[in-house]
Amino acid sequence: MLAAKPKGAPTETIPKKVFLNKGQAKLSGGASSNNMKNHGGPVMQGTINVYLIWYGNWGTNTAPNVIIPFLSGLKDTAWWAITTTYYQGTTQLKYAGNPVYKNSTNVLNTYGTSLSNANIQQIVSDSITSGVFPSDTNGVYFVLTSAEVTASSGFCTSYCGWHNHGTIGGKDIKYSFVGNPDRCINSCAAQTTSPNGNAGADGMANIIAHELTETVTDPDLNG
Repeated sequence: MLAAKPKGAPTETIPKKVFLNKGQAKLSGGASSNNMKNHGGPVMQGTINVYLIWYGNWGTNTAPNVIIPFLSGLKDTAWWAITTTYYQGTTQLKYAGNPVYKNSTNVLNTYGTSLSNANIQQIVSDSITSGVFPSDTNGVYFVLTSAEVTASSGFCTSYCGWHNHGTIGGKDIKYSFVGNPDRCINSCAAQTTSPNGNAGADGMANIIAHELTETVTDPDLNG
């Protein structure tokens, strides 16, 4: 007899990933060739709340001191303003909202050091159903893993991070996995010389920014 699925457990879909091979996305013209085209999928609007789940043994790692200030200032950058340049026909529609860092929590290796996609979904679900974080349909929940933790579906060999969405507690929740590039510094970090004295954290900030803008502009993975 099959065990019943726990109430509020997430429904798994195929995540979109940051692949190891580096490339530049092409801009497609709307009203201007300098702007991006809306392909009809939903885009997150308003304030985008960002929640961080630090999974594993982070110890004295300075990554929070790099990533939290980075996220706190992201909305004021010209780079983030790119997300407001979507066009539909000849009318500019400023869809994407601004990200706001909300809170963090630490989780020990509850599900071991080799996480499946289902484990990652469950870590997000646990943080919501336990009341640590609110159930926020306009939020993005990041599972950030320490260097001893991998993701069995291909972290370091096929991708550096990904974003997804699933049903948790009856709501559509957006979330992302980002591993620590210290595990594979030459694959998932742009450089080993770190401006913040922590190459892994700098690499994670880069991947987080990528996954955040992808989630906001393609939350249902159909854009």
